[in-house]
Amino acid sequence: MPINESKKRYSLNLRAGEIVEVRSPEEILRTLDEKGRLEALPFMPEMLKYCGKRFKVYKRADKTCDTIEKTGCRRMVNTVHLEGLRCDGEAHGGCEAGCLLFWKEAWLKRVEPESIESTLQNTPPLQPDEEPLCTLETLFKATRSSVDPHTPDSESEVFSCQATELQRATSYLSRWDFRHYLRDLRSGNRSILEVLHTLFFEIFNEILHVGIGYRALLWLFNTFQKIRGKDPYPYQQGKLRKTPSAVLNLKPGELVRVKSHKEILETLDVNNKNRGLSFDVEMTLYCGGIYRVARRVRKIIHEKTRKMIKLPNDCIILEDVICKGVYHQLCPRSIFPYWREIWLEKVEEPSQKETKNA
Repeated sequence: MPINESKKRYSLNLRAGEIVEVRSPEEILRTLDEKGRLEALPFMPEMLKYCGKRFKVYKRADKTCDTIEKTGCRRMVNTVHLEGLRCDGEAHGGCEAGCLLFWKEAWLKRVEPESIESTLQNTPPLQPDEEPLCTLETLFKATRSSVDPHTPDSESEVFSCQATELQRATSYLSRWDFRHYLRDLRSGNRSILEVLHTLFFEIFNEILHVGIGYRALLWLFNTFQKIRGKDPYPYQQGKLRKTPSAVLNLKPGELVRVKSHKEILETLDVNNKNRGLSFDVEMTLYCGGIYRVARRVRKIIHEKTRKMIKLPNDCIILEDVICKGVYHQLCPRSIFPYWREIWLEKVEEPSQKETKNA
């Protein structure tokens, strides 16, 4: 039985900051196909624990970065991110990426503050009489498969999650289609100043890469940023062939300072990597700041190969440090950047007197 067409187009037009309730497992199963997906986006077992609970809409997911083919942003419809809800990897081999979950609006109910009646009035019902094509067992089976049954699981097992299926669940978004910025404004994802800042930088980047007056334009930009007390042009390149390392043995909860961009550049190769790990331009926004260590990342699902990979070197996640999308078309995905220990330095805990004075 094909999925009801009304479900495919199900839309609440949610805005950032609204309160929603996650539907029951039974309701959500009725929206899914036989592979546990809606509009090619999987509903993952890790999301079941949130059913029946209420959360705030963090941002609309009208677009998302292509982390598989690296082509830029992709268009998504009828989808939001909920505040603080990230995948814990429990049903996906213990993947530690901590991705922000995608929620189709068909899986949610709008909650109005006035009354239960208004909630029901603003939430279109699903079809209770349709037999679901998906079961809870299907959801768990859909998380993984074996490429070759004759090889060990660790070598042949591939995973399926929202991150690995983003190409199928999204469509092409031209870099010249600026309507997504209007959607950011209408949905409350971003302020007008944020949008104008990003647009200005994109236009400046295009002019800069034409090559005419490159040095003069770069000098003007850096001078203007210095007057404003802001950072210089962030797209700078490392020069090393072999990159160094450092051992800090960082533990969750410890305070660290992110080194300056200049210091970090001295640890990067010509591809802006340190022992294979990229230093993304978004990470420059945190240079010089002090943060707490959240945890180490030791294994993640490779989004392109769909295989679990073990990270051989130090990869640190810092508390409240996310990709803000400033240089990535204001993508709302809020991915955790990974930090090498050589990009950080330990900071002494403030004394009680310093804390009190602060």
